[in-house]
Amino acid sequence: MQNAGMNALGLNWRYLAFEVPPTRLADVIRGCRAMGFIGLNLTVPHKLLALDLVDHIDPAATEWGAVNTIRFEYEAAPGTWRPLSEFTGDRLPETRAAGFNTDADAIIKSLAEDLHITLEGKSVLVLGAGGAGQAAALRIAKSGVKHLHLVNRTETKLPPLLAQIQHQNPDVTATAGYPKTPVDLVINATSLGLRSTDPLPYDSRAWDISDAGAAYDMIYRPAETPLLRAAREAGRPTANGLGMLLHQGAKALELWSGRPAPVDVMKHALHQQVYG
Repeated sequence: MQNAGMNALGLNWRYLAFEVPPTRLADVIRGCRAMGFIGLNLTVPHKLLALDLVDHIDPAATEWGAVNTIRFEYEAAPGTWRPLSEFTGDRLPETRAAGFNTDADAIIKSLAEDLHITLEGKSVLVLGAGGAGQAAALRIAKSGVKHLHLVNRTETKLPPLLAQIQHQNPDVTATAGYPKTPVDLVINATSLGLRSTDPLPYDSRAWDISDAGAAYDMIYRPAETPLLRAAREAGRPTANGLGMLLHQGAKALELWSGRPAPVDVMKHALHQQVYG
């Protein structure tokens, strides 16, 4: 997807994947900056760790509580930082790592395009409160939902997140635990579903998928996760995280290049890669 987008923009860049242990993330960010990388994307479990490892944090990344995109920047003038992609000199300048979050807005776009859902006044259940779940919950709360229910395997993570949601969105009722009444949407922000042997990401003894109007899973491979299969069998509309992946990636490319992303080209490449 990213290489297709870069090619369409005529950029002499290459997007590569590296497996990085969390204990080496700081070393990797420093190394990429030293080697003149334009930027980075981060996936689990690095999105929360990166908050403390970048030199500058975009206000949205602070608000959503996670960094999934890093842009390396140079000081074009005293106090004025620009994307490294704009630098035209011969010698690599001193740079800083700026952290952004492109996940949060991407899920709102994907819900609108793939499930035709607008969130204002709705009730939503979010499963998982890690980097992606936290950013999604905060962004969904800002979209004007009426009720937001959060479930997480480690319950101690929820009180600070709930407090932040209520502070930023006093009109939203945010609670921990499974809802007692039907919800308009359930979102899986956990990693359960990546493997064929994974169980459902919710406790079927405490809550039933038929109590959700629609289901969205941030996982996109496999295309149908246990959550989405259960929702489909219950006759509910479903969508996976492919649209979210597309829009967060397109926004990242725009941050790195300073140019509009060729979304249609990237979407075609993404579908070809995931669905063959």
